[in-house]
Amino acid sequence: EEDSLSPFIRLQEKKKQARLMQKALEVKEEAFRERMKVITCRWRDLHAKEAQLKTYMEKSGKILKENDKMRIQALKKASKERERKMRKESELLRAKRELEALRNKHQKLCNKVQKYSIFNKYLEDVVKISQFEEIQEVIWRYKTLVRMHKDLLQSQQGHKEMSEQAKVLLDQYTAEKEAEILQYKNELVQLQLRFDQAQSDIVPWETRWADIENTTAKKTLKLVTIKMAILNLFQ
Repeated sequence: EEDSLSPFIRLQEKKKQARLMQKALEVKEEAFRERMKVITCRWRDLHAKEAQLKTYMEKSGKILKENDKMRIQALKKASKERERKMRKESELLRAKRELEALRNKHQKLCNKVQKYSIFNKYLEDVVKISQFEEIQEVIWRYKTLVRMHKDLLQSQQGHKEMSEQAKVLLDQYTAEKEAEILQYKNELVQLQLRFDQAQSDIVPWETRWADIENTTAKKTLKLVTIKMAILNLFQ
């Protein structure tokens, strides 16, 4: 009986072990499913966070670009402001120098006015004893006389320059004509020499011409005589 019960008991134990293993497997499967659910949720969360991170990175990139652009614009603006400030400082320095120069000039003019105030008193005295009614008329008259004097000097200078220029032209013309006269004298001397030579050559040519005329007359007379003889012979 014990031998016959032993396989049954072992079978029951095996079944029990199988049930326990099945239950453990179910528990593990349930735990695996739960873990997979957790992992799936985590993956979803991870994908969502990755999408958020990507969106954030894109926004951050845009912000960084905008920040860089704004920083570059700010640097350019600061550079322009520095340049404008330097120009303003340079203009201010130049204006200060010009103001100082104007002040010095004004002081010099004041000194000159103070120095020449005696001339104003003198002109007032001149107006009192002359036909002029105001100092300005005296000044205008003086300027007119100075201008006329200047025009007269310029006219004299112009006449002097014209006279000098005419003298130079006359000297040049005289030199040219003297050279022409000398050349004509040389040519006249040459022509006189040639004329004298021709005159000395005329005498033998005249003698020779007289001989030719005498010979021609003799030959003509001889020819006439021959013609008369031939005519007589022909008759």
